[in-house]
Amino acid sequence: MGIKSKLKTFFLLDEEEYDYEEDERYEEEFEEKKKMKTQPAAQTKQNVVSLQSVQKSSKVILVEPRVYAEAQEIADHLKNRRSVLVNLQRIQHDQAKRIVDFLSGTVYAIGGDIQRVGMDIFLCTPDNVEVSGNISEFLKEEDISDSRW
Repeated sequence: MGIKSKLKTFFLLDEEEYDYEEDERYEEEFEEKKKMKTQPAAQTKQNVVSLQSVQKSSKVILVEPRVYAEAQEIADHLKNRRSVLVNLQRIQHDQAKRIVDFLSGTVYAIGGDIQRVGMDIFLCTPDNVEVSGNISEFLKEEDISDSRW
């Protein structure tokens, strides 16, 4: 094989040795790309989050428990990523204290927060809710010293 034939082979000028399989492979790749362009709508639906679902998850539940057994219902709301405002004014103090202890553990487990908003009123929030500000500074110091909390 001479230099001339080597150059023809190198530059694909030799018709006999030209491989047509490469053209078929490029056509197959082109067809696959064409199919992928028509399918992304189905694939992107998995990655898209609708704003309605985000808005629905940002609810605040108002609860006024009468017995300690209702603490589990409050914890379920927190597990479902809903904020809960708990009014403990209509329950005995010892049961209210147990509820606050239970909710403190629940909030800690889910990475949320619990804050005292008023006399016997607590705000429990999951990790997706951020609370800023402090209401207890508006309470009189005498009210805080009389408090059993």
